[in-house]
Amino acid sequence: MERPQNTLTSSTIVAHLSDIFGHSGAQQYLGEPVTMAQHMLQAASLADQQGRSKTVVAAALLHDIGHFTNDFGTFSMADTLDLKHETYGANVLAPFFPEKVTQCVRHHVAAKRYLCATRPAYFSQLSDASVHSLKLQGGAMNADEVCEFETNPHLKEIIQVRLLDDTGKVANLKTYPFVYFQTLLQSLVDEHCG
Repeated sequence: MERPQNTLTSSTIVAHLSDIFGHSGAQQYLGEPVTMAQHMLQAASLADQQGRSKTVVAAALLHDIGHFTNDFGTFSMADTLDLKHETYGANVLAPFFPEKVTQCVRHHVAAKRYLCATRPAYFSQLSDASVHSLKLQGGAMNADEVCEFETNPHLKEIIQVRLLDDTGKVANLKTYPFVYFQTLLQSLVDEHCG
């Protein structure tokens, strides 16, 4: 059973995240051919298989957790407002995970806007659902936004998580289960919380 967020501790946060995956992960993912859990597990499994850092693997796994921790529910193709899931997710994770993880979660939406502005071919690779959410999120960044975004010290990792996010939409793809990542997540929590 999911725990109230205001009672979370460094020893319960990973179990709480596991509960979310178990109880809510079966929801359909934003008009894609995968569930929410499948999407995030695909991103994390690919990050692990590519030998990415622990922080990138964790951020890939948790980048969309805000769809379950915000006040509005998950995104749908009928939405006309951005639900800011990246902010909600980062806020839940911030007390427990290193800044690099939470920065990747907080800025994975901005990274889509950034890549649309700086890599012309990137937009054509987006799914219909991702194009729809991009419109709600402000579209491609303007030149000033690009310059500001490039000052983020975690830019490289944020872009890695964004690109992993884009790949996690394959129907019936085998992934590692959430339990595979629990030791990695807890080690990051322990490092951050001392």
